[in-house]
Amino acid sequence: MDKITRTIKAIKPPDKNTVARAQERQDTLTKPPGSLGRLEELSLRLAGIQGKPLPVIKDKGIITIAGDHGVVAEKIGNWPQEVTAQMVDNFLQGGAGINILARQINARITGVDMGVARDLASHPSLLVRKCGYGTKNMCRYPAMTTEQAVQAIETGIDIVTEEATKGLDIVGTGDMGIGNTTPSTAICAVITGKPVAAVTGRGTGLSDAQLEHKIAVIQKAIECNHPDPTQPLDVLAKVGGFEIGGLAGVMLGAAALHIPVVIDGFISGAAALIAASLAPVLKDYLIAAHLSAEPGHRIMLEYLGLEPLLRLEMRLGEGTGAALGIFLAEVAARTLSEMATFTEAQVSEKGEG
Repeated sequence: MDKITRTIKAIKPPDKNTVARAQERQDTLTKPPGSLGRLEELSLRLAGIQGKPLPVIKDKGIITIAGDHGVVAEKIGNWPQEVTAQMVDNFLQGGAGINILARQINARITGVDMGVARDLASHPSLLVRKCGYGTKNMCRYPAMTTEQAVQAIETGIDIVTEEATKGLDIVGTGDMGIGNTTPSTAICAVITGKPVAAVTGRGTGLSDAQLEHKIAVIQKAIECNHPDPTQPLDVLAKVGGFEIGGLAGVMLGAAALHIPVVIDGFISGAAALIAASLAPVLKDYLIAAHLSAEPGHRIMLEYLGLEPLLRLEMRLGEGTGAALGIFLAEVAARTLSEMATFTEAQVSEKGEG
């Protein structure tokens, strides 16, 4: 717990003076003011987070964390638990969606086994940092112990801290895990205070009857465990997942190092709810890549005060949406630093001549 406390204390608000300097340059670029829309806003956010009036997005990383969930025993989805390990294997072979998008934006991916239900074959692209072999069935027990919840967050902090030593200007978050929309929905309902039915989606394609069952399962898990919405570690332990805790740690650790965090979809959103509840200033470091097709994701982002960059009806996870967000962040940063000013280009400004 000491590591979490130290990390939270190290997170400072973005530098306002740096933002002002970046705005001064933005105002002199060869374009009508505001003509690049939200890319301009994004460039200023990056400047404040990095503490650089000309933010740099060169070393790009995506951390994709995998974990299994005991609640799949309640038949809340269409896929068996062993698919998680198969998904990780596909990722390690370079065939997953995130592999393609990461190659496109030239980002390195760190794959992490934080709680897959079986041991995976050793691979140079996989970090094994198990907190357990899947969580417990949260309809019957707390998903994990408090100690495991702390371990998951601290592991995420360690992972992003190590990645930063290799060079890391921006980091995206991703997930893999059959059944992980169920704990994410529970976290969303508990922390935002919204009814379970209002934040529950169809995940991998549930029928109406399956959706009603999923809602009932989540409601039962909350009633069984009584997670305290004012205590994020209690929420994570009782109705969360190891990968959710790990991603929360990645967010906290990155913010402590002044590294912007591009969050992916619904599962990353659940991690952001946990992390921001622990450290409210973290919200200033989070960039919402896109709006997921999951109904609870919009509610999460509104609660966090974040506006998504994209609306593409994506719901794959893995960090695929985060990869697109990182691309836009690089565009925003390079526009600010590389576009000529009116003076440099010898172009007359508005009102001259």
